[in-house]
Amino acid sequence: MALIKKIRQRTGLAIGVIAVGLIFFLVGGDILSPNSTLLGNSRNYVGEIAGEDVSYEEYIQKIEQIKLSFQQSTGRTPSEADMYSIREQAWQALIVDKVFAKQYEALGLTVSDPELVDMVQGKNIVAELRQQLTNPQTGEFDRAQLISFLQSLETASPEQVAFWEQQEKTFANARLRIKYDNLLSTSEYSTSKEGKLEHKMANSVADVDHLFIPFYAISDTAVKVSDDELKAYITKNKDKFKVKNAADLEYISFDLLPSGEDSAAVIAEITKLTEELRNTASDSAFAIRNSQGNGPFMTYGPGEDLPATLTSNVDNIVVGETYGPFLTNRSTYISHKVTSKFDGTPRMRAAHILFSAQGLSDDAKAEVRQNAEKVLKEIQDGLNFATAAAQYGQDGTAQRGGDLGWFAKADFVEPFAEAAFAAKSTGLINRLVETEYGYHIISITELPKTTSYKIATIELELGPSDATRNDVFRRADSFAANTGNAGEFTANAEKDGLRIIQANNVDAFARNLNNLQNAREVIRWAFNDASEGSVSPVFELDNAYIVASLKKRYEEGTATLDQVRAQVLVQVRNDKKAEIIKEKINGKASLEEMQAVFPNESSLDKSPDLRLNASVLPGVGFAPRAIGAAFGLKNPGDISKPIHEDVGIIVIKLNSLTPAGEIADYSGYQRQLTLNTSQRTAYMIMMALEELADVKDYRYKFF
Repeated sequence: MALIKKIRQRTGLAIGVIAVGLIFFLVGGDILSPNSTLLGNSRNYVGEIAGEDVSYEEYIQKIEQIKLSFQQSTGRTPSEADMYSIREQAWQALIVDKVFAKQYEALGLTVSDPELVDMVQGKNIVAELRQQLTNPQTGEFDRAQLISFLQSLETASPEQVAFWEQQEKTFANARLRIKYDNLLSTSEYSTSKEGKLEHKMANSVADVDHLFIPFYAISDTAVKVSDDELKAYITKNKDKFKVKNAADLEYISFDLLPSGEDSAAVIAEITKLTEELRNTASDSAFAIRNSQGNGPFMTYGPGEDLPATLTSNVDNIVVGETYGPFLTNRSTYISHKVTSKFDGTPRMRAAHILFSAQGLSDDAKAEVRQNAEKVLKEIQDGLNFATAAAQYGQDGTAQRGGDLGWFAKADFVEPFAEAAFAAKSTGLINRLVETEYGYHIISITELPKTTSYKIATIELELGPSDATRNDVFRRADSFAANTGNAGEFTANAEKDGLRIIQANNVDAFARNLNNLQNAREVIRWAFNDASEGSVSPVFELDNAYIVASLKKRYEEGTATLDQVRAQVLVQVRNDKKAEIIKEKINGKASLEEMQAVFPNESSLDKSPDLRLNASVLPGVGFAPRAIGAAFGLKNPGDISKPIHEDVGIIVIKLNSLTPAGEIADYSGYQRQLTLNTSQRTAYMIMMALEELADVKDYRYKFF
């Protein structure tokens, strides 16, 4: 009876426990999930910008906007690699929106309705829209296409209208940013004293001898370093050792490699398909239907390289012949059939140097032309064309020596195309060519060619079969199922003869583990689900199954000694070596006597033309402190104190010093300083605002 009474008394408690248990059963998954919103879980936020939480939903909305723009502009659904880029663009867009919006408001910057109309249909169409609406025949902006597009919006689908509204918003935001950047860059100014200093830095010359004693002149074993010294160095130099969320992992890779049976099957299949390709009359359809590679049927225009697997294996290519199979460096077997050879649209190759004159007055254009003629004369006198292009070119080709690649006559504006295709030999065209873009110096690198080919290709991957994959998975799954902690992970790997691979300091946003690509799910497990010492389930990667164990997880902030031990050890050890070197050469009267202390490791060199604005010491490397010390010496024969650089100890002897002479006008140096500073302003302001906004990024928990 007493027992029954107690049960009755506790019935309410039991029912309550059961009810709570049922609730947890029904919704517990949401409570424990990364995106849980129950109980006000802060994990539903993907980050924080300028003190404002960024919700998962807000971030996804921004991703969808950029994804829609991508689909409209490319005509295809983004791949996973594209999505990675889109997510980064979305995050940066949110930072810009939240950080710069306050700046625009404070400064009163706006884009008016008439201004926006002018940007999308007036006299000043934005460059992005001009590029999207280009006439393929002329290569120029087609206003008729724009008018047709805008008229079609009246009957367009909601998706198309939404896309255009997003485009207009993007154009407006871009214009606001341009206004903001221009406002800041045009506020830059360099004084006459700064211009004078720049002249002094560029034209002060010293003739010096320099002794270089590298740190390896003292053996590592001669220097003892304790953990306490390493920790003290980190504490003293916290700014050098800022780290983000990171983890140390170890993992076992169960590689997915084709078996002997798999290889034999692929060879048999490609041999059969090659014979069928040889005998078929429908080359393109057959190749498209049977090939696993990209471009099963391709037209190669004049100047375009034929497949390397064909040209490297066949000396004399014959139309109608089939060649292969060949083994590629992509672990595939490939065969080619040369379907036809014909004369296509003539294409040639050239390089140019553009001197932009768009929008300039006649007087300004005349000045640009005079400058272009001066450079043309320098090239005629022997200046390397690629060097001149890199120095003077004002478009994207300057970075590659002006190279335009292979092009047809219709690909360029008429004056340029006429001049290029009229050339009878390769080399420099000895006159300027004027187009709507400015003045061009042109060098012909390849005369027009017309020979074109159509080639059908069959390619089969040499990969593991389903049976091989299943066998490898069973091995990985058996290992994971029988391994519950870090100790068992090590013991079972040793028992089964498996190699444990280390992956240390893995960033929370990393997508690869060492050389294993697309390992994002493994990394997400380490930061979301794992605890130190736990073992993962089996993860499938491109070419392997992975079982991992989390060794340690590090929080954002100052690095621990374990994270940066190797780096700190080098720094502290070198500091101690520097003191030993200084002590050993102390009291030596000349550089030669100092060198004699380290005859095999040190070097003694001369720099007769050392400039004050240099940062690299010839024969040594980056050594700004040593160069500064050289110009701090007063009299010929003076010897500096030993200077501690990152590469070793340097001692300078001054032979002579030629100060920069006075000039009447320093305005040229002022203008160059102002230009250099204004070009960096936008980037520096962006970095400063991001730092002030204290951006916190938790996206690694979700993606």
